[in-house]
Amino acid sequence: MSGTKFVALLITMILMVFLVACGSDDGSEKSSGTKNNDKDELDLVNSGEFTFAASGELEPFSFMKDGKMVGFDIDVGKAIAKELGLEPNPQKAKFSGIITGVKQNRYDAAVANHTITEKRKKQVNFTDPYYYNGPVIFTRPDSNIKKAEDLDGKEVSVARGTTYVNMVKEYTDNIPQVDSDVVALQSLAKGHHDAVVTDATTGQTAIKEGLDIEAKKQLKISKLGIPVAKEHDNLLKKINQALDELREKGKLKEISEKWIGEDVTEPPEELNN
Repeated sequence: MSGTKFVALLITMILMVFLVACGSDDGSEKSSGTKNNDKDELDLVNSGEFTFAASGELEPFSFMKDGKMVGFDIDVGKAIAKELGLEPNPQKAKFSGIITGVKQNRYDAAVANHTITEKRKKQVNFTDPYYYNGPVIFTRPDSNIKKAEDLDGKEVSVARGTTYVNMVKEYTDNIPQVDSDVVALQSLAKGHHDAVVTDATTGQTAIKEGLDIEAKKQLKISKLGIPVAKEHDNLLKKINQALDELREKGKLKEISEKWIGEDVTEPPEELNN
């Protein structure tokens, strides 16, 4: 082989190695960049974490046990984090201030028993419902209150910041507001108030744990969703996708049956009646 041909062959080989290396680097950077950009677009409070708020005062949804928050909502939040490829970071907060915290980006979202209402939708966006529940009138066993109309003029306690406040205003102006539904039910059992309006599951859990109260009339069926700040459209989309996956895998049902004893993640027939 002549010197000229040898040099040409050497140059050709070097160019081929260079092009292959460049092609490999480009592919690697694109792959890595897409993954990183996807998470960056979520605009998280803490990189690599799904920071979600819950009250920690609403058994069996979120409550304190051995210094940690546990419950249905906490497990749902953790399952969403796993689907998103993030570490779960649950934060305890007063229920009445959680929506504000989401708006102010102190939390990525809230998995905290929020009924989807038009008023709340003016402040935040909501995911599709992740479970269904409904407000029920609870009284002491000796009460003659049986239906909504019987609340007229009565003292009816509700948790501050819940949708039940305006609901009860249709029947009475005497509405003591407390920090949590559990506090209201405990006060009712001790002889305070004429009734409490709270969700069916919370009330039934309190009864199972020994509170001497009774469930009366269910007032309506509520859709519960996860609030996300309005500017975080991509995060909202990703959480909805995660919920769809969890529902298809049966994970939402599994979490519900673990904490509530039944599946409340599918819409009840009454909702469409």
